[in-house]
Amino acid sequence: MQCRHRHGDHRFGPDPRFQRRSEFGRGPWGGRGGGRRARRGDIRAAVLALLAERPMHGYEMIKELEERTQGAWTPSAGSIYPTLQMLEDEGLIRGEESDGKRRFTLTEAGRGEQQEKAGEEAPWDTVRGGVAPENLALGHSLRKLMHAVRQVFSADAEQQRQVTELLDETRRKVYAVLAEQD
Repeated sequence: MQCRHRHGDHRFGPDPRFQRRSEFGRGPWGGRGGGRRARRGDIRAAVLALLAERPMHGYEMIKELEERTQGAWTPSAGSIYPTLQMLEDEGLIRGEESDGKRRFTLTEAGRGEQQEKAGEEAPWDTVRGGVAPENLALGHSLRKLMHAVRQVFSADAEQQRQVTELLDETRRKVYAVLAEQD
């Protein structure tokens, strides 16, 4: 049995003719999750650099990296937590329970490794430097919009209707801008 959709036969996603590509993959920041994929080793370097500043737990590191890269890189928990375990196994960091969370600090060996890297570009600057400034600005505006829209779910029905109309109008205007470009 063949699956037919009103807009063509695109069984595995949207029509590829209408997808825009960027230098990092899908969308302006990269693949799924919106974060640019950092090359191997960047997460390790980023964790050590963050912990050189102050003790943190994993979620704090994720949020801190997202903020420092202006949304260009948001590592997943699936990359942060195994890296923390590996660094702990290597004796470069130490984790301690505090207020129900596991906070990590650098050990002497970890501080020594960080001192060897003094003067190198911070991992978050490397990631941010590879993303066009206009993409960073667009991503920042989109995150602010999403924050506002999330609040509408607890608004009354009339406010939700007004925001729905506004979003639909904005979507149409965005497509109009893109049509001018093509």
